[in-house]
Amino acid sequence: MDDGAYAVLTALGVLGTGLVAGVFCAFSAFVMRGLAALPAARGAAAMQAVNVAAVRPPFMAVFLGTTVLSAVLTVVTLVTWPDQGAVASVVGGVLFLCGSFGLTVAANIPRNERLARLDADGAEAAAYWPEYVLGWTRWNHVRAVASAGAALAYLLALTG
Repeated sequence: MDDGAYAVLTALGVLGTGLVAGVFCAFSAFVMRGLAALPAARGAAAMQAVNVAAVRPPFMAVFLGTTVLSAVLTVVTLVTWPDQGAVASVVGGVLFLCGSFGLTVAANIPRNERLARLDADGAEAAAYWPEYVLGWTRWNHVRAVASAGAALAYLLALTG
């Protein structure tokens, strides 16, 4: 792969990881706080609706596209090991693949699936809601930081 194509992919990596970091940051900064302030039934119902809306093409294209892009950048970097920015590029890939995508699959999706199985107006949802908000938000903080770190690492790979 030539330097120009590699630079374009890395710039797209900055953009994708930055966009995902912004979404996760917004959820950590105010969306989850707002939902947590609602009565449990309303908060749980709202989050169930958000989780359905999240798996639509606009967000999934950015999130999964950035995941694939991060994997490609990591493999290409490991194979070609460019003179500049190689370490930063691999760090960016690892941060996004493990800290964003990996945690989504391991920590946030299982919570979302459990919440989806509950009747938002039921006692079980009311009992689970505080635990859901706390655990989901904690892992989301990590996803936000990992995604922002990946964006920074890719930026350093471009400029290094």
